[in-house]
Amino acid sequence: MSATTAETAVPTRPSALRLLLREPAAAASLAIVALAVLCAVFAPWLAPHDPYETNLVAIMQPPGGDYLLGTDGQGRDMLSRMLYGLRVTLGMGALSLAFGGVLGVLIGFAAAYYRRVDNLLMRLMDILLSFPAILFGLAIAAIFGPGIPSVVLALAVATVPLMARIARSAAITVLGLDYIEAARAQGMGDARLIWKHLAPNCLSPILVFATLRFGQVILLGSALSFLGLGAQPPVAELGAMASQGRTFLFFAPHISVLPCLVIFVVVLAFNVLGDALRDALDPRLRI
Repeated sequence: MSATTAETAVPTRPSALRLLLREPAAAASLAIVALAVLCAVFAPWLAPHDPYETNLVAIMQPPGGDYLLGTDGQGRDMLSRMLYGLRVTLGMGALSLAFGGVLGVLIGFAAAYYRRVDNLLMRLMDILLSFPAILFGLAIAAIFGPGIPSVVLALAVATVPLMARIARSAAITVLGLDYIEAARAQGMGDARLIWKHLAPNCLSPILVFATLRFGQVILLGSALSFLGLGAQPPVAELGAMASQGRTFLFFAPHISVLPCLVIFVVVLAFNVLGDALRDALDPRLRI
């Protein structure tokens, strides 16, 4: 290769996934998240026992033997219940993030694109931000009663203002670029411009925040279920399982500790993955 060719050669830029897999912590977090999702999806095939079948002869058995992770206070298999509980916990988080995230992104884009309504929409978001998610859960449970729909609604409402702020900030940056002005000069309509140019270029910060928020939503949903506002017995849910095991904490700690450990690992994995994803999608680091 000549000196001229070597000087003018453009270095190849690794993909975001390759950058993500370079970091051991990020790769491990991605593997944990993928494993958690697979366990939740295939819980009916992976569970060795019926998660709701009681066995009064095998109450509070320690891990080992026929029950790999032991049994709970009613003789139900802990491993099977944790697989199904992970399914419910991740499902609640995904639904609340989907509903709250989509609505928040729409509000954020509307505030950035139509500046006349910007102040009104953002002040409404500030009002929502002043209420903690736990308070939303208490209020909605008081109105509609405790249950999974109440938790999903509370977490979705709590997600809307956060996602709206992220989407608005990203959209304001993109709307100031030259190609947006060029698209407007060509007579492109608002809906097409937002869908074709604005949304794709705001995807990176929204995706990073959604990953980080997913861990927070799982933790908040488990906390609400721990307080008795979420999944009701006999539904297997990690937060509810941890709450039910409090009575046996001193002589059968695995009933409460194991669900808490799963929540901790999954939430930590989503947080680490979100941080790594932010670095991988940052153009300044992709060299």
